[in-house]
Amino acid sequence: MDPLVIGRVVGDVLEPFTSCVSLRILYDSCSEVINCCELKPFQIINQPRVEVGGDDFRTFYTLVMVDPDAPSPGNPNQREYLHWLVTNIPGTTGANFGEEVVSYESPRPMMGIHRIIFILFRQSGRQTIYAPGWRQNFNTRDFSEVYNLGLPVAATYFNCKRQNNSARAGRRT
Repeated sequence: MDPLVIGRVVGDVLEPFTSCVSLRILYDSCSEVINCCELKPFQIINQPRVEVGGDDFRTFYTLVMVDPDAPSPGNPNQREYLHWLVTNIPGTTGANFGEEVVSYESPRPMMGIHRIIFILFRQSGRQTIYAPGWRQNFNTRDFSEVYNLGLPVAATYFNCKRQNNSARAGRRT
């Protein structure tokens, strides 16, 4: 089964799609993000390195990072919370070659387990995408429709929950 379906990413945030471009997310403090893995808030403070596949650097991509479980999975009334938005990323490069429209904000869940989702869209060409007025209540489906991005070409997610202070006692980060 597809982990995006099992984790309700497809359904809650995305329509069913076929992944056709590689997307690698790497945080300094840990290895590559793999669907369903768990990362602690202290591991994701700094923006990750994002590697985008594709055919060539003349094809551009948009990367969206959202939390559909904000402020809590039981009451996600800020669904979806936008943590990061980068556009015009040339294929075969990474997010650092794109245009950061909304700066990276590290997730800091207060209650429950949150799914943090990275979604990659193929653009029809270079385009201007505007920052939304606020981060909460972002809607990936509406965003894709407004900018004619179509279905995603890749997505991955990890789980994150509030850090128990005693669990970090004695550890340096």
